[in-house]
Amino acid sequence: MEAFPLLLTALLALLAGLAVGMLLGMRRAPSMSADDLSLSTTATATAVAPVRESLDHFAERLRQLETSRIEWHAQLREQVESVRQGNDSLRRETASLATALRRPQVRGRWGEMHLKRTVELAGMVDHCDFELQVSVRGDDSLLRPDMVVRLAGGKRVVVDSKVPLDAYLDATEADSDDEGLVHLQRHGRQVRTHVDQLSAKSYWSQFDSSPEFVVLFVPGEAILSAALEADPSLLEHAAAKKVVLASPTTLIALLRTVAHAWTQEQLADNAREIWTLARELHERLGTVAGHVDRLGRSLDGAVRGYNEAVSSLESRVLVSARRMSALQVSDAPLASPRLVESTTRSMTAPELVDGLPS
Repeated sequence: MEAFPLLLTALLALLAGLAVGMLLGMRRAPSMSADDLSLSTTATATAVAPVRESLDHFAERLRQLETSRIEWHAQLREQVESVRQGNDSLRRETASLATALRRPQVRGRWGEMHLKRTVELAGMVDHCDFELQVSVRGDDSLLRPDMVVRLAGGKRVVVDSKVPLDAYLDATEADSDDEGLVHLQRHGRQVRTHVDQLSAKSYWSQFDSSPEFVVLFVPGEAILSAALEADPSLLEHAAAKKVVLASPTTLIALLRTVAHAWTQEQLADNAREIWTLARELHERLGTVAGHVDRLGRSLDGAVRGYNEAVSSLESRVLVSARRMSALQVSDAPLASPRLVESTTRSMTAPELVDGLPS
């Protein structure tokens, strides 16, 4: 945009130079006639006309660019103002959230919400019992863990949510690195205290067939990472106290492992059910085969009885009846019933024949 004013200045200087040249030419040629001067003026005007036209175009273009620049600056100002307002709103909401999370009740609910969300993401809702459903009697009090994960085979793992945020928030709001380091070290000590308190409850001793460890869930990757960075021995200390430190990512991995075990358990249950059904089907096939065999024997007996009755009828009864017809007792002919030639088919499949009475 700065090149156009420079070019305009150069063109104006060129026009001024042409005008000065014309005046000097007129002074140096006093004997020039009026016709010659008119021709010179016309030639000069003809030569300058394209330059003037170009200058008009440049001036119009400059006005358009200036208008566009003003509009663009106005839009940019609106966007900057919008971003500033958004940042102010986000800053206020963040400050409000940080203030709210400093209250223990809010932190507790926030941790439980993240715990439930983690269980949903892992697809383990059907195998996890939450606080309202689970309570166990300790040595001198009623213990209420946040969640109990039911493992395949009847075992259970206790998960307790802890949200150590005071020192962590102070570290994020610190004005200097040294001050932030002090708060982070305090944050590591707070997490270590939670580990000791959770270990002292000995949740694994309150449930039958429970593995001897409890899961301490920290609902934030950065929160747990900061504690481990501030206290490098924290993980080893937790393991010695039978406490497993878990962020949302590691808890999802743990719950998906449990879900895989449940899948395998379901497959095993299905296999056992199929085996039971196969035994029942095999026994029932044998029972039905016995019924069919007895039915076939009965049918064979019925056929033999029928054929014997027909034979007796023809050899004993119809002979006398025909003699009566010869004596003109009746003119109606007597029909002889037919013998049954078909027989029942015997079972030959070994699965059906084995075990049948001979």
